[in-house]
Amino acid sequence: MDRNASIERKTNETYINLSLAIDGEGHSELETGVPFMDHMLDLFTKHGQFNLVVDAKGDIEVDDHHTTEDIGICLGQALREALGDKRGIKRYGNAFVPMDEALAQVVVDLSNRPHLEIRAEFPNQKVGTFDTELVHEFLWKLALEARMNLHVIVHYGKNTHHMIEAVFKALARALDEATTIDPRIKGVPSTKGLL
Repeated sequence: MDRNASIERKTNETYINLSLAIDGEGHSELETGVPFMDHMLDLFTKHGQFNLVVDAKGDIEVDDHHTTEDIGICLGQALREALGDKRGIKRYGNAFVPMDEALAQVVVDLSNRPHLEIRAEFPNQKVGTFDTELVHEFLWKLALEARMNLHVIVHYGKNTHHMIEAVFKALARALDEATTIDPRIKGVPSTKGLL
């Protein structure tokens, strides 16, 4: 089964062309205009064993907000579309990832019920030119459009870059687990019979 999706989104603020393969090899081609997001999405792709192509053009002369938000929207839509009816998937994923002094945990449920809980206090408001508040914006739009429960906990850390990097790596590993096909699961992993 091919679990791939391509999403195109064009607004007055951004143009996003994104392709996702869930069963990939950790390959990415990223041109977002937001260097920190390129770095985080590259990590996400590698550690989730996805293939991801993102071509984004946004109003970064204003700031990185619209581009980051719309990438989250498109990635969430692509994930939801690529999963189809979710037959045979594990549905839940949980990952702890250390990054030097930082420890992040991400727990997901591909439940078709969007919700984000995030427990993270970043010491700095910026990493380079990137506003750290955009991490929340990206994760919320991803959870909303993928229609998943997404819980993010940064247990501790001092370096903001390390903390955010641990989050993206943990997100990748949790999603890799949740999207894995388990041959023991017949149909959809829900007593409702529908996700």
